[in-house]
Order: sequence, then C-alpha cells, then structure tokens
Amino acid sequence: MNRVSLGLVAASAAFVSACAAKDAKTDTTAAAQAGAPAPAAAPASKASFDPATHVAVVHAKEFAFDAPDSVTAGWTTFHFVNDGTMLHHAALARLDSGKTLTDLETAMKAAPNGPPPAWMVEVGGANAPDPGSSSDATFNLPAGNYVVLCFVDLPDHVPHFAKGMIRPLKVVASNAPAAPEPTGDATVTLSDYTFTVAGKLTPGKHTIKIVNAGSQHHEVEVARLAPGKTSKDLLAWIGKPEGPPPGNAIGGIAGAVPGTTSYVTVDLAAADYAFICFLPDAKDGKPHFEHGMVKDFKVQ
Repeated sequence: MNRVSLGLVAASAAFVSACAAKDAKTDTTAAAQAGAPAPAAAPASKASFDPATHVAVVHAKEFAFDAPDSVTAGWTTFHFVNDGTMLHHAALARLDSGKTLTDLETAMKAAPNGPPPAWMVEVGGANAPDPGSSSDATFNLPAGNYVVLCFVDLPDHVPHFAKGMIRPLKVVASNAPAAPEPTGDATVTLSDYTFTVAGKLTPGKHTIKIVNAGSQHHEVEVARLAPGKTSKDLLAWIGKPEGPPPGNAIGGIAGAVPGTTSYVTVDLAAADYAFICFLPDAKDGKPHFEHGMVKDFKVQ
C-alpha cells in the first residue's frame, strides 16, 4: 500500500524488462520434438464487462490482471477482486494523443530515469482491498487507450507493475444509453493536504463521492482499524511490517489528477477507520500522509 505513484521512475528498468519478457515470442518447436509436455492451458478468464450495467469485473493475483480488453465510455464501475495473497489495486491511466502500451514502453526505454510521459494521465481506479476481498469504484471514462496497473510495492518495495501487473484497456464509444452518474450519500473532498467529509458515515453500505479539489494528484485508501489502534499504528506497521497488521484495507480510489470526480461503494461496520493518501508530494517526494493527509474517523 505504501507505494509511490511515480514509481515509474525508480523502477523503469524493471518495467521495460517486464514488458520485453511479456512481448517475447517463445520457440517451442525443439521442445515439442524432444517430447516435452505441452504448456498447460491458461485458466478460464473470470473477467467481464456488462454493457447493460456498465460494470467491469477485474481479478488480480501475483502478478497479473485478469481484465476485460475493452469497456464502453462513460460512467463505469470497476468491481476489483483481489485473488492474491498480498495487497493489489487496479489503478487506471489514460494514454492521450493516441498512445498505447507499446508507446509507453518505448518512452520508458528512451528515458529510463525520467518522469512518466505527459500523455500518461492517472484517472483513478479501484484502490487496494485485503487479499481475498473486493472493492468497487466508478469513474467517467472518455473513449481512448488506457492501462490498468498496480503501483503497490509491498513487500519488497518494487512496484508490482514492474513484475508484470500492467495491461492495456480500450475504452470505446457507444451508441447505447450512457450510464447515469452515481448518487453519493456522502462526499469526501481531497485537497492539499486534507480530507473533508460532508455527510454522516454510519454502519452499512454507502456510495461516497470523491472529489480531488487539490492542486496535485491524490488518492484515498480506506482502512478499517483494529480495536484500540489508530492510523499512526497502521502507518508505522506499513513502514516496518512486523506482527499482525493493526487494520484492514477496504478499498477506495487510486491516484487521480486534480479536478477528478469518482465514486467508491463501501460496506462499513461499526469501527474506527482512516482515510489515507500515499501519493508522493510534487515538491519534496514525501508521501502525502506525512504532510497530514490522513483522517481518522469513527463509524457508529
């Protein structure tokens, strides 16, 4: 969870290697002639997109996504299922100017120590739930080329996209009726560097409107805290994960540019919680929670 959104810089060499390995063609002729067993068939995909409900189902595990190849433009809900044994999320980035994953790979090869290209725009995504859990997030996506990737870098501080957790996603225009914008029963406004909550979060299911009103990219990770624990305990554990975690990852909205509006659906039990932004600051590179962008709250 303590990932660096601009980890594309630190891990660009690994990213290029992963993409190259993914694209490489394997010659199995000699192996077949030698009587080697044929490769096992790939498991059946559990990913889907329903154009009637505008819901995309995305599964993840170490270290790959099982996701639909395309979705229709407009308000789209991503139901993200973590089938793995560690934290993952499904961050979305739009590749503007007609760029593709191949162009992104080429750009990183050309400038392995530079920042991500300006045409790669973070637009949110379903943030990390615990292993074996799921999260739901809704975004208004214009038609274009996108990538789904995982910036989570636990436990070895190597972003998971550098290990293969990146894949293209096509958002296509449609003549079918567009899905309506969701209606939130609470609003969380992200700014530099606070969370402001309007509305009461009570036990039960909520659709929370998330507005990035700041001048930087921000995210919200929702964490349910263990009894008697605070966000300070959780952040300390993330920095040095020893013993059982003092909380659970619920989900939220992955990093998005200023001006972005999205929605997250959560089912809250009566407990203590925290909103946390882990993205690095544009000025000093420190995670935003170190600038105060963390908010403890109680659901009762």
